[in-house]
Amino acid sequence: MTYMRSLLVCGSIASAFLLAACNRIPDTVKIGVAQPMSGPLGPLGTDMKNGVQLAVDELNARGFKIDGKPVTLELVVVDDKADAETGKAGAQTLLDAGVVAVVGHLNSGVSIAAAPIYATAHIAQLAISTKPEYTQLGLPTTLRLVASDAMQSKALGSYAATQIEGKKFAVVDDSTPYGKGLADLAAAEIRKNGKEIAVRASLDDKTTDFAKLVPELKTAGVDVFVTTLADFQVAALIQQLVAAGMTDMQIVGGDTIKTDKMPSAVAGIRGVYATSPIIEAREFVAGPQFLAKFNQAFKGDPVYGAHYAYDAVYVLASAMQRSDSADPKTVLEELKRIDALAPVTNNIRFREDGEQYYGVVSVYKARAGRWEPMTRSDSW
Repeated sequence: MTYMRSLLVCGSIASAFLLAACNRIPDTVKIGVAQPMSGPLGPLGTDMKNGVQLAVDELNARGFKIDGKPVTLELVVVDDKADAETGKAGAQTLLDAGVVAVVGHLNSGVSIAAAPIYATAHIAQLAISTKPEYTQLGLPTTLRLVASDAMQSKALGSYAATQIEGKKFAVVDDSTPYGKGLADLAAAEIRKNGKEIAVRASLDDKTTDFAKLVPELKTAGVDVFVTTLADFQVAALIQQLVAAGMTDMQIVGGDTIKTDKMPSAVAGIRGVYATSPIIEAREFVAGPQFLAKFNQAFKGDPVYGAHYAYDAVYVLASAMQRSDSADPKTVLEELKRIDALAPVTNNIRFREDGEQYYGVVSVYKARAGRWEPMTRSDSW
């Protein structure tokens, strides 16, 4: 009996030791950042990285702990170059580095390509990508920080059809999978609201000569132009519309035209609107405080979604503390459960499929050199 009790005690000690070893919290917990850090989208990717950096610096300064143990948070950054193959290689680099989760990627195509790699290691992928297919891959690791294009397409079509005074509509996309998909869904929403689409066209993502399109719009009597073309394309179109005397035209675009340059290029036509699932930091109650901290740290204002990346780190930190773990799989499971306080955007909560429970889409109007918020909703 004594021998058996000794075995049981030894076995219990061994089990406890093994459990403790499995749940051991490291001195340093690495957070991956996978964004386009170079090229045309470099400023947006850098913006996301800076949001993560600001949150990590704050948490470290406060003495971040997991299960009572002091832990240092550390960034591991890879440049995905807005390219799917580069993104996949970057994802493997982050896995090899032992990150607990990844804030990435910006582009939907890159997020979708890299997702299966993160899934092999149960790494939560916190993406700002908006293509619906991202969360339809059947992977438990794909988590979205904002509303998807399924909601944005409804906002784009619904706002154009119900809030813009117009009789005949044109829907024009840039032929990319993103742009065409968004435009098709917006067109369906316009028709559902009983409006006539007189012109439906697909161009390419570089076109700036609209010598054929403008006369077609004029002949068809189009007065509302719904598009997924880029800002520089719409700026060129506006100049050609004005030259053709079509000054009563109103343009409603997606987030591809919601840039700092666009509001200064709208003179001459009746109005330009943009929809976006990326709600500006200044629109939130805590936005001014975040903007002040960001400006102090990086000597400038954010240009895109830094506040979402910032909030993602705080939600990730909450998941680690609530689960008393830095194990990726355990943290992922907690991320799928919690309804966490987000310092800037109020709350972040992931549905079972990874979609953002609190996602909304805003509509903005270009006015006086800036984008003025008009309305926002989670149920267009």
